[in-house]
Amino acid sequence: MKMVSAAKLRRAQDAIVQMRPYATKLQEMLWNLSAALEGESNSPFSAENGSKKVLFVAITSNRGLCGAFNANIIKRVNSTIRKDYADISATDVEILTIGKKASDFFKKSSLNHAGKYDELYDNLDFQHVSEVAGKVMQWYLEGKYGRIFLVYNEFMNAASQVVQVEPFLPAQPPKAEDADTKAVSIDYIFEPDQASIVNELIPKSLKTQFYKALLDSHAAEHGARMTAMHKATDNAKDLLKELKLTYNKARQAAITTEILEIVGGAEALNS
Repeated sequence: MKMVSAAKLRRAQDAIVQMRPYATKLQEMLWNLSAALEGESNSPFSAENGSKKVLFVAITSNRGLCGAFNANIIKRVNSTIRKDYADISATDVEILTIGKKASDFFKKSSLNHAGKYDELYDNLDFQHVSEVAGKVMQWYLEGKYGRIFLVYNEFMNAASQVVQVEPFLPAQPPKAEDADTKAVSIDYIFEPDQASIVNELIPKSLKTQFYKALLDSHAAEHGARMTAMHKATDNAKDLLKELKLTYNKARQAAITTEILEIVGGAEALNS
């Protein structure tokens, strides 16, 4: 299983590494254009819709044997709800799950389950993911939810994953200290106009953000499983050594007992 995960990890890692520069550049361009608009953008994805309901999109894996990978997501969702949304009704918090492990857990919990998309991992590409992202975005436009968060494991390396609770909607510009102030001064030529381009980029950027979260989680899953299987192999070898030592001690004790019995019997005959 470690070897299989290592092979899958390489492909998943290549996918997220190739995706990140595009997602970062698209987000950077959107930030720069939005800053230049000075509030002229009227995108419904950036505006508050007045709903008090909150949706958490919990992204886990379909399979286990990957350490605390899935448990960390479930724990973070529950702790975030208790910490930040303890003052609202339990019926105003819903969970959308991607991955059987999250689906199985939240199906039995007291929280409302908005749906599941476990089959996304069977065809993990932008087309299928954008369909799910489009449904989530449509729920926001309809005012079904006022806040939507993505909860997933961000891939750092094969041995390290970091749980992220990332705001998805409403789409907000970055903080001033996070934005690239140099890029804001770039002079663009807009066709047809700046506001239309920004309003077109926001949905595309949101779908890209959703896709990147799934690619991160997919790569992190294989890294976690490879690490877990490596540790399991090491633990099995340690247990084998301890068991072999125990057997040798027991065998030696039995031999010693038999020798003592033979010597004792010989002494008895001589006497």
